[in-house]
Amino acid sequence: PSIIRAPPPAWIVPARLLAPHRLEAAHLLQHNRARYQGRRSSLKPLLATSSTPPPRDGPWLGPGYAPKGVDAVGPCSPLDARLPVDKTGKRWCKHTKQIATVGPSCSTEDMIDKLFVAGVDVFRLNFSHGSHEEKRKVVELIRRVEQKYRHTIGILADLQGPKLRIWCFAEDYVFVHQGQKFRLDLEVDALGDVTRVALPHPEILQTLRKDDLILLDDGKVRLIVTETDLRGEWVDTQVQVGGKLSDRKGVNTPSIIIPISPLTIKDRSDLAAALDMGVDWVALSFVQKPSDMVELRQLVGERAFVMAKIEKPSAVERLDDIIALSDGVMVARGDLGVELMHEDVPILQRSIIDKCRRRGCPVVVATQMLESMITSPIPTRAEVNDVATALYLGADAIMLSAESAAGEYPIESVEMQCKIINRVEGSENFFPRMQSRASSESVLVSGHNPHILNMQEPEQQHLAYDSITSAAMLLADRLQAKAMIVFTTTGGTAVRASRIRPSIPVIAMVQEKWLGRRPSL
Repeated sequence: PSIIRAPPPAWIVPARLLAPHRLEAAHLLQHNRARYQGRRSSLKPLLATSSTPPPRDGPWLGPGYAPKGVDAVGPCSPLDARLPVDKTGKRWCKHTKQIATVGPSCSTEDMIDKLFVAGVDVFRLNFSHGSHEEKRKVVELIRRVEQKYRHTIGILADLQGPKLRIWCFAEDYVFVHQGQKFRLDLEVDALGDVTRVALPHPEILQTLRKDDLILLDDGKVRLIVTETDLRGEWVDTQVQVGGKLSDRKGVNTPSIIIPISPLTIKDRSDLAAALDMGVDWVALSFVQKPSDMVELRQLVGERAFVMAKIEKPSAVERLDDIIALSDGVMVARGDLGVELMHEDVPILQRSIIDKCRRRGCPVVVATQMLESMITSPIPTRAEVNDVATALYLGADAIMLSAESAAGEYPIESVEMQCKIINRVEGSENFFPRMQSRASSESVLVSGHNPHILNMQEPEQQHLAYDSITSAAMLLADRLQAKAMIVFTTTGGTAVRASRIRPSIPVIAMVQEKWLGRRPSL
């Protein structure tokens, strides 16, 4: 197709058609035309957006990524320049996005480059570890890789949140046994022993009541409150599940909502630094209630998109309101599995994904997806199945944590996820299954495609988006159009269009650099 030039300041082109289309020429011809061959595919194309002013001697070309059904293109090279990499391979044709955590195993430019080529669309910066200077250097390296490949890359800043921990013991560790009494108090000057330890969080001790549950060390040790102090200076507990305890182990309180700000002093400092670095997404840990996301949004403003990490039972209870206040949601299965029964997590994962899809909110599935690949070059069959299940449920992105940050095989982990994505999305029943599940909301049967969706009762704030995109999809199907072009100033129309899971490419045109990176998730 001919290159599309939008009114200044946006210079936008369709970078490629997706597999099984083949990009025959890897450069722009002098007459602003790119040749493609191959048959029509139901996979999505790239959204195009400029990240810097175009050169005077010609347009720019550079594909980026987007939610399902939408992709993004960055700045193009001059007419006689070649693309920096062949972007017709499977890495560039997947729908589901990949997030990789940056850590000691992959903090160099060479490793970031290799991870990106292997399939990473968004790099996660874990602010629980490392200094601001280390994070700033990583951001610079990511932007350098982005410029090299002329492909938008998202950066996710993951704030630590109010991580609660017990204090220190006199010995290296102690063993507590089932049925024994164990006290938690505020006496940080006295080192702990087998009968007590300090918990330097008065807000917890003041909130706990009899029969409340306390989990230590990721749930390995379970305590039941038997007695509380009226002044909130201590609580007595009975050990329900015993085990080994050592210094500064984590504390979870699934049965209560702790009356604290979701942002600690450290989080506020990290947030200011992350925004100054120019990150695209900010994720808030241990969200308990909708007001937590309101507080984050007020601090972030329009400088980044906000993501809620669902890992507390109280957040599950207010999930609809939290999704409505978020630009994205993460199913953080680690702490969620600690505070809830293990058998509840798969059900909640599906419920969260369904609710996010109905609202058009990008949803990420995280934690232990390929855990064995921290030390092994291949995953277990169960892990492969876990990744595939997340795809079939409709997740927009899947994430690697320790596998890429501290593992021995970070590149192999990313490549394995990419292989699973391409195999599942290339299977015969994947797209019909996606459209069939989406049709549980509503289905409008077309003469050509029985899977085009029409929202029966779109939410009021999305009424225009859904009406226009639904009508456009129906029209495009009946005309057997090759693609649908969306002009958007906020990215909202493109996101709502991708929610419908269209069978034709959606090309979104934007004028702001940050909007071009939003679809990276």
